[in-house]
Amino acid sequence: MSFLSLRALSKTYGGESHVVRDLNLDVERGEFISLLGPSGCGKTTTLQMVAGFVVPTAGRVHLNGQDITDVRPEKRDMGLVFQSYALFPHMTVAENIGFGLEMRKLPRQQAASRVEESLEMVRLGGLGRRYPRELSGGQRQRVAIARALAIRPQVLLLDEPMSNLDAKLRGEMHVELRGLQRQLGITTILVTHDQVEAMTMSDRIAVMSEGKIAQLGTPFEVYDRPASGFASSFLGQTNVIPGRVTEMREQCAIVQAGPCTMRIPHLGSKISGEVGVYIRPERLRLAAAGQGNLPGKVTTRLFLGDHWLYEIESVLGKLRLTSTNLGDHLPEEGENIGLVWRDDDLRAIPSEGSHG
Repeated sequence: MSFLSLRALSKTYGGESHVVRDLNLDVERGEFISLLGPSGCGKTTTLQMVAGFVVPTAGRVHLNGQDITDVRPEKRDMGLVFQSYALFPHMTVAENIGFGLEMRKLPRQQAASRVEESLEMVRLGGLGRRYPRELSGGQRQRVAIARALAIRPQVLLLDEPMSNLDAKLRGEMHVELRGLQRQLGITTILVTHDQVEAMTMSDRIAVMSEGKIAQLGTPFEVYDRPASGFASSFLGQTNVIPGRVTEMREQCAIVQAGPCTMRIPHLGSKISGEVGVYIRPERLRLAAAGQGNLPGKVTTRLFLGDHWLYEIESVLGKLRLTSTNLGDHLPEEGENIGLVWRDDDLRAIPSEGSHG
């Protein structure tokens, strides 16, 4: 049995508003899983049911072989870090970190040692006497993490803890927190709407939509092998080209999209009828006019530092392409070009209402 197991978990408000629908998820000991999705998809409600703050309408939560569905939040042995950090402004950093230890009646000397150890763990040694108002946003976040870890929880729950940080600091904290999680081997669930955050930190990502898990897999799997149009579109930019399956072969589907006949690996799934052909902007490449898979014309070219962003007009519609900035001369707006892709760059997903 998995270390943390959610079985047929559901939450309904008012008898009709289904926030979470029959959700199943197994988390292994020491694993880092992100619940990723837009606002209203049910990810925060799912986390709150795991924490015990929200009572499920149906389903069970098991931790380390024990059913904890009806166990009070403070008895679940879980550490929580919130978006607001929820630090006590009248307490020092050390008092904030030690609060949970005090509630658990840990001996004073042992608690003081645990607080110092936690401060060092998050690189805040020597700042125990300061108050939250005297710290930067990144430091306050570290205090919240140290407080959650000080109690030595079985599970760490993170509810969009980095949304209040600027982009640069957020990126740094992704690396720091992931390193700390690996060092401690603590089972962690992160709720986020930030795809970069989820892909940077997670062992697996549960992409959520309308109260359900639309796809569960490693960051590479959910990005490179999307199981639905929603999963593909939510995780990064993507081009969608309408097409129709004309033949299914052993290793690929033959799809006709406008004048293009595409050989698309089907990865073992059977598809037929109308499909959307998905290709990431970074998987399209530029070629000289008259070459490649498809002719096009540059309508927009934007410089974004480490890469260029192109919008290309073609018979398949407008396509976006990104090209790494290597200092090379690249086509300018108004130029005719060719577009190149490989078969493995394409994914075909049945259009809504199409069955196969």
